[in-house]
Amino acid sequence: MPDPPYYAVIFTSQRTPSDDGYEALAERMLELASQQPGFLGVDAVRDASGRGMTASYWTDLESIRRWRNQAQHRMAQALGRSGWYSEYEIRICRVEEVRRFHAAE
Repeated sequence: MPDPPYYAVIFTSQRTPSDDGYEALAERMLELASQQPGFLGVDAVRDASGRGMTASYWTDLESIRRWRNQAQHRMAQALGRSGWYSEYEIRICRVEEVRRFHAAE
C-alpha cells in the first residue's frame, strides 16, 4: 500500500444461505477489481453466520466510481441484491493515516 492519503470502500454485508455461484463470482470480482486503474488492495473477513466485511483500497474517488460502474461488477451487484445478501452497507472513507505494529521475531 502506498502512503496515505488514499481511499477505502468498506462493504459490510449479511449473506443469505444461498451460494448459487457466489464464491466463484466473488473470486472473479476480486480478479477484475485488481486489474482496474487505481486499485491498491483488499482485506476481507466473514464469520460463520454470514456477516462479512470487505475493505478495498483505491487511489482516488474517480477509480472507485469507475469500478462501481464497471459492467461485470454492475451485474454482480444486481445478483447480490436479488439473492446473495439480506442486507449490506457501503462506506467510502479517505485514509489519512496508517499505524502499524509488528511483533519482534
